[in-house]
Amino acid sequence: MAESAVRFLINQISTLLSQEITLLVGLKSDVQFIKDELGSMKAFLREAEAKDDNDSQLQEWLKQVREVAYDTEDVLDDFSFRFARGYMDGFYGKVGKIYNSIKNLKARHQISLEIKGIKARVGEISARHQRYQALYGTQERGFSSSQQANADFDIRAQSLFIEEARLVGIDKPKAELISKILDDHSQLKVVSVVGMGGLGKTTLVKKVYDDAAVKKQFQSHVWITVSQNFQFSDIIKNLIQQLFNEIRQPVPPEVESMDVLMLSQFVKDFLQEKRYILVLDDVWSIDAWEAIKCVLPDCNIASRVVLTTRIADVASASCLGSLDIVYKMESLSDKESWTLFCNSTFQCNDCPPNLEEVAKKILKKCEGLPLAIVAIGGVLALKNKEKTDEWEMILHGFGGEADGSGKLDRIKRVLLLSYNDLLYYLKSCLLYLSIYPEDYSIDVEDILLKWIALGFVEEKEGITSIDIGTRYMKELINRSLIQVKSTLDDGTLNTCGLHDFVREIIASKSKEQSFTTVATRYYTRWPEKVRHLAIRNFTDNPQESSGLKCLRSVVIFGYEDPLTTTFLSKFLRGDPKLLKVLDLHGANLDSIPKQVFKLIHLRYLNLSGTAVKIIPKSIGKLQNLEVIDLTRTNVTELPVEILKLRKLHSLWLGGWGDYSNEYAHWGCKCPFEIGKLVCMENLINIEADSDKMVREIGNLTQLRRLCITKLRREDGKELLSSLLRLTNLQELVISCIKEDETLDLQHSVFPKHEFLTSLRLKGRLESVPQWVTSLQSLRTLRLDNSRLREDENIIGCLGHLPNLVSLALYRAYEGETICFKVGGFQKLQQLELVQLTRLKWVRVEEESMPSLRSLLLGACKLMQELPSGIQNLTRLESLGFYEMSDELEHKVQNLDKRSEDYQTISHIPQVFTGHWIDGRWEGTFL
Repeated sequence: MAESAVRFLINQISTLLSQEITLLVGLKSDVQFIKDELGSMKAFLREAEAKDDNDSQLQEWLKQVREVAYDTEDVLDDFSFRFARGYMDGFYGKVGKIYNSIKNLKARHQISLEIKGIKARVGEISARHQRYQALYGTQERGFSSSQQANADFDIRAQSLFIEEARLVGIDKPKAELISKILDDHSQLKVVSVVGMGGLGKTTLVKKVYDDAAVKKQFQSHVWITVSQNFQFSDIIKNLIQQLFNEIRQPVPPEVESMDVLMLSQFVKDFLQEKRYILVLDDVWSIDAWEAIKCVLPDCNIASRVVLTTRIADVASASCLGSLDIVYKMESLSDKESWTLFCNSTFQCNDCPPNLEEVAKKILKKCEGLPLAIVAIGGVLALKNKEKTDEWEMILHGFGGEADGSGKLDRIKRVLLLSYNDLLYYLKSCLLYLSIYPEDYSIDVEDILLKWIALGFVEEKEGITSIDIGTRYMKELINRSLIQVKSTLDDGTLNTCGLHDFVREIIASKSKEQSFTTVATRYYTRWPEKVRHLAIRNFTDNPQESSGLKCLRSVVIFGYEDPLTTTFLSKFLRGDPKLLKVLDLHGANLDSIPKQVFKLIHLRYLNLSGTAVKIIPKSIGKLQNLEVIDLTRTNVTELPVEILKLRKLHSLWLGGWGDYSNEYAHWGCKCPFEIGKLVCMENLINIEADSDKMVREIGNLTQLRRLCITKLRREDGKELLSSLLRLTNLQELVISCIKEDETLDLQHSVFPKHEFLTSLRLKGRLESVPQWVTSLQSLRTLRLDNSRLREDENIIGCLGHLPNLVSLALYRAYEGETICFKVGGFQKLQQLELVQLTRLKWVRVEEESMPSLRSLLLGACKLMQELPSGIQNLTRLESLGFYEMSDELEHKVQNLDKRSEDYQTISHIPQVFTGHWIDGRWEGTFL
């Protein structure tokens, strides 16, 4: 993390030196010295951080580097806070400059002293750096000393040799892999096994590799552990040694003097006519695979390469051939987890009744990770079976601190390999997730915006920050450090989370490095310096601490007692003037404390779910604001001062009601000159009940997401003209001003949005707009209250959208019959037909909707029969009915297994019926 802090600081200093030259008079040389000295340490920091934590001297040096980087960042941000301000033009502007010059002489002197003090500290740290560099050496990324390589192998070896009796859930994947390896294809085939550390990839592949049938099939057998730190020549020599050991011959002496190219050719020649199986265990990079692949002969003999990796991109890159296979390793099921746990803990399949409850709670934290289950089982096996309090201590101190035996260190070291391999900017992003509670579903878009606001996402010309942040998220997912919890209908990431063991590791790292702090109502003492703070449950007597002066972000999680205005006012008296992220979602606020508007570094402000009614004019002071979330508040109008926020790129307003009330949808009035906010990318629930407002929207050419409410019929043409200019649009929602209003969107104006993937139209339509049927990238379409006539051929119009995967029709059609014809909706996976009050029959022809997985029919009261031709939907996994006619509901719930209707839907894994009760859906699976 010292490397992360230093690299982040160097980027900041570079920006400051280029933008604030006139303000840095007298300080520039000192700041440049700090940048240069820290820059010279970068090459060593990554290697130093990967060394053994037991080296106390090295760890102390890393701590000093980290702290000086943080302190420098604080001083430079304070410098910007005090001096980098704009002034008015003319007489008043000159007066302001003179006044502030006199006022800030003392502050400049103080900051100058602080920077000189930091310069001296950096000089001392740099001197130690020279000594450590001589002691440890500096090596290029991808290579390391044999000592470190052996340490990595030792960690893996511990996870490999699990007794046969304790292996659970391995039989099925073992049989599957053997089947894929032993098929009769007469050419080289690669099988990549991918999954997070501790899942048992190496154990599984070792059992396959040692299987008698596999051994018999191949002439040569080689197992290579690649690991994070490797030298290519060492791997080739290891491979050659194994090949000659197998034939019981000495390695030719000339091999020792060969260069890499000669060694590669030697291996190729040796394997040219042999049928071999090569296991490459623990591959961390595509470059490593590409290097090893070059030594494999290009021949038609049916040889096999089996590769294990934690990184999805490596697995994909290694499997580009037509026969190659990526095998995704899954966690153990609940039943398998319990069996393995009992075997590891009690050496049998039974758990003492007095321990069953606490044992299941402990097991839940392992989330099906075999290595974690075996490790925790080893700890608990030594505990007194009669004393549940000892087991409770392990549960509440799950990170291992309460155990004290160090037996959980094995799983931690295995998972730390993944953390240590991250680039510096990914480490910051991952560590920040430690602010979230256990089992928390993290909103992907929200965390991306926080990363951006905090400066974790590096800027690149021609690429938006949100796209770069999304790449970071996908990289952490590819590396099996973040889990995907849910996706939207169009496949976009929606929520993510952390495995409990990964969370424990990053929480421990974060605490150790003073990166994040979690405070509860029982919290008695702040750390000396707090940078990122999570507050869980509250008291109206918060601590005040000078440590808050370094604070960069605050996120609240109120479970029992929501945060109050009183708490927030007192808390902000701690003067967190460098705060960039303030997330008050769900707080018990009816107004915004005035202290908030002094936070001029603030970039992200979330007030969603609060009772705030008024946004005061002082919002204009927060000129660095990039994100404002006011969804589900009582704010109905924004002041004109919002137009001063020229960096604002995301503005969320208004909201939707619950799922059962489709018309509880509201927006917010904005100043007419909203088009001045040219950086805007997300504008959600803006009221557009005037032609001027609709015209202004056309000036926001960077918009990626737009949601308009209260559109009048007469403004339809003007809106289409504005949409012509929004060429970056990806998501569009248009809602009429009242339920019976018509959306007039059928004009000669023809917006062509090549990036638009999601569209929702809420209001009456005279016909499906022609421009909608031309949206080649559209993946999700929802029509609300469209009330289209049967002769409008709605299904025929939409059936040829080439990439549509989700279609929802809510009160959108007034015909009696819907027929899905041959060749239509080729990629559609989800279909919802809801509140189609005149619908009686649904027909599905052969070869229509061949990809459909989910079909929901709701509140179609005149339907009395199952959709005809539903047996043609061969990939259908879920069929749901709710609020249907009594006759149809009775028929579905009482299907006789011998009936024709039962035979029609017997191929569907899930069939369910249900009702809306107290605002939520309650259903029954058949």
